[in-house]
Amino acid sequence: MAGARAAAAASGGPSASSGNPPPQEPGLGELLEEFSRTQYRAKDCSGTGGSKVERIEKRCLELFGRDYCYSVIQNVNGDICGHYPQHIVFLEYESSEKEKDTFQSTVQVSKLQDLVNRSKTARCRGRFVCPVILFKGKHICRSATLAGWGELYGRTGYNYIFSGGADDAWADSEDITEEDCALRSSDTHLFDKVRGYDIKLLRYLSVKYICDLMVENKKVKFGMNVTSSEKVDKAQRYADFTLLSIPYPGCEFFKEYKDRDYMAEGLIFNWKQDYVDAPLSIPDFLTCSLNIDWSQYQSWDLVQQTQNYLKLLLSIINSDDDSGLLVHCISGWDRTPLFISLLRLSLWADGLIHTSLKPAEILYLTVAYDWFLFGHMLVDRLSKGEEIFFFCFNFLKHIISEEFSALKTQRRKSLPARDAGFTLEDICMLRRKDRGSTTSLGSDFSLVMESSPGAAGSFTYEAVELLPAGAQTQAAWLAALSERETRLQEVRSAFLAAYSSTVGLRAAAPSPSGAIGGLLEQFVRGVGLRGPSSSTL
Repeated sequence: MAGARAAAAASGGPSASSGNPPPQEPGLGELLEEFSRTQYRAKDCSGTGGSKVERIEKRCLELFGRDYCYSVIQNVNGDICGHYPQHIVFLEYESSEKEKDTFQSTVQVSKLQDLVNRSKTARCRGRFVCPVILFKGKHICRSATLAGWGELYGRTGYNYIFSGGADDAWADSEDITEEDCALRSSDTHLFDKVRGYDIKLLRYLSVKYICDLMVENKKVKFGMNVTSSEKVDKAQRYADFTLLSIPYPGCEFFKEYKDRDYMAEGLIFNWKQDYVDAPLSIPDFLTCSLNIDWSQYQSWDLVQQTQNYLKLLLSIINSDDDSGLLVHCISGWDRTPLFISLLRLSLWADGLIHTSLKPAEILYLTVAYDWFLFGHMLVDRLSKGEEIFFFCFNFLKHIISEEFSALKTQRRKSLPARDAGFTLEDICMLRRKDRGSTTSLGSDFSLVMESSPGAAGSFTYEAVELLPAGAQTQAAWLAALSERETRLQEVRSAFLAAYSSTVGLRAAAPSPSGAIGGLLEQFVRGVGLRGPSSSTL
């Protein structure tokens, strides 16, 4: 199965700060309603709920097909994985309209399907390595962490009954050690087999970098190791891969985020808890260009930690290396979709992927595919106040600047030298209402403009054409970065509007005393829809 359509420049809707309501993707409300009602399970796609899920999956395929030729791995009734989409998309390359009818697959889908079937038991809950983003020919993949002996030999279904919905929840029928399992097994080479197939799948997808978000080396429950990870594989099977341990708080930490009125600034994870034993570990060659003091990671608040990890992931996939990237946590349905979604939206905002999708469309795609169809348990997280899903989209306001742009490296190489003072990021961050006149001596923006050779007036494409070559490059960069901010703000604004009108408002029960109004006002202010004295973002 394949789809293709000519890639076109994404057309921007009204600015998030213009006061106009953001356009909403048809079906976004229905998607959020379904998402907050029940966890997606591929085997349950029947009846009324099933028809809704079918519409959601069909819409995702249509949105993928706008810009890519793709193949589909069939997962009907969850035969491969119960918490993965029924139609798993394998993006092959960006497409054009005339290629639509002449597309021929560049992969052997049967071989891919065979590798998936053989390797799925290597990872927790059968959540195998799955490619979800294609950038510069590289696959960005997601999965769960490696399964331990407890699951390989004791996977029964009790883990689902007793899990309670937690990201790291596991239950097993016996409290046994890995050594006990090995002795009881008729095949002591099981790890070699299943992890061997996992490695073959990673190599088939040209994945070299593995980013592990776990704060533990192994997940321990009931006195046994129920999960493992590549970084502690005793046989060093993953030694040929570049392993990164970038510990990030689990979903339960985001209850503190909600309890602080959705303020992530100043919220610092407690790294001294007994179960936290995975230190941050990143090869030096991946950090030298980022200008980040990684030794201070335990002092970062949630904003800075998320920003720095995202910068790291973007630098890996934007390098000259042709290798792909795998991101995983424990089960792969909380922290993993957070970073997969941020990567997708950041690259889209730069105009580098999903180039024909509008803000409302990319929002629908990432909510539906990256979160809902890959099994995020929103209904459970909401009941516990663990709002990592909400954090993801509200966090977009923290990645609008140039330092998160994948365009910056190639554009910096061609920029002329300029005077010190205002940085390009400073210029981009100046909103129109703050810039003032471009000719008045009392205007900060007039000084900025004068420091850019050949630049005068507002940044428009018409004005860019009149500039010298060097200034044109600089002005084009500024325009692109300003567009990045606008697009991300539009996505965030559309999400907040849809969330507050569906999921968000449910948390507040009707109150005869009129207190409901105060609660909703607190929610609106907390998420940034309204400032203390302003009605705009």
